[in-house]
Amino acid sequence: MTGARGKGAVKPAEDRKVGKRKAPVDRSSIRKAKREKKAKKDPNKPKRPPSAFFVFLEEFRTTFKKENPNVKAVSAVGKAAGEMWKSMSEEEKGPYEVKAQKRKVEYENQMKDYNKKQEISANGRDAEEVNDEENEGSGEEEEDEDED
Repeated sequence: MTGARGKGAVKPAEDRKVGKRKAPVDRSSIRKAKREKKAKKDPNKPKRPPSAFFVFLEEFRTTFKKENPNVKAVSAVGKAAGEMWKSMSEEEKGPYEVKAQKRKVEYENQMKDYNKKQEISANGRDAEEVNDEENEGSGEEEEDEDED
């Protein structure tokens, strides 16, 4: 069975037809295309609020570093915090959840302000001017269009 070719048989290099290989792909053009498709992030947009665990983690880092000054690995801090968070009861987690909820409310207010600014800059006018114009001219303009 020296000449038999099965599913797993590999052709020797001499048997391959010259010129049938695919040309090397220029990966830099693919990367550029992906970058162009992605929308640019607005640096003025508010950051999302941390969850209760991350609020806990902020405090835990300081205490962990004081207790373990020799541990430099970020993963060690994360593992220890995760284990402690899992072992905590709902009452112990409560203060962190309250803080996280307050930050979420602040974030929502910041996002409302941010979205208003985005609408204003997109329209080129104040939002109040737009609302006033819509309320004043809505009835008369619609009647004029129906007659034409």
